[in-house]
Amino acid sequence: MQYQSAHSSHRPSEPEKIPPVLLRGVAFLIVASMTIVTSATISGRPATSTPPVSKTVAETAFVLDAEMSGAVRITTPDGTLIADLAPEAGGFISGVARVIEFNRRKAGLPLNAPVRLTRGENGRMAIHDPLTGWSADLMGFGADNARAFARLLD
Repeated sequence: MQYQSAHSSHRPSEPEKIPPVLLRGVAFLIVASMTIVTSATISGRPATSTPPVSKTVAETAFVLDAEMSGAVRITTPDGTLIADLAPEAGGFISGVARVIEFNRRKAGLPLNAPVRLTRGENGRMAIHDPLTGWSADLMGFGADNARAFARLLD
């Protein structure tokens, strides 16, 4: 005597198929993207979506010490406390500090070296890590996040 499950069928199941049109479309997009990037690289086309460069009018250096909770401690290079932000207030500054720490760990560099915060004539602010060469134009992260760092510069 054989028992059959109520969920089984007598037909063999068909494997799920991706429509050939979709596969060709994806392949076309991959080839087109690679062609555009390769031609721009070979032709030496300059990057066009970079932040505008202007003369630095204000600059400061400080050390960031962030925790995974979002808290961050900001000190001068000589160790004087500038700010000790709780997890609720550390937010963006803590996130930037963790990126800097990640890049330094990856490169085997000291974690407690200072970073530079600059403001240009055009009002744009940027943070630079002289050890790794990493930098970020803070205006790209929104006005509220740039203001968080502007308080440190002021």
